[in-house]
Amino acid sequence: MTTQTLSRGLFALPILGWIAHDIAHKGEENIYYALVILLTVLALAVKTWGLVALGLTGVAMVPVMMALLIAITRG
Repeated sequence: MTTQTLSRGLFALPILGWIAHDIAHKGEENIYYALVILLTVLALAVKTWGLVALGLTGVAMVPVMMALLIAITRG
């Protein structure tokens, strides 16, 4: 698969594709819009399911933080 095929597949997703397309082609100021959306979804999840949603979010961030720590140590 080429990069163009993968980006076309990402851009085809209903909501995430629209935001990814805006970030890739129209400027970086749209990243703040995406962060607001993610924080709103997290707040609504915590309001709906309580601390379970917050805990699962933390568990989902473990691989991301491990990759970040490895990237920092490798330079």
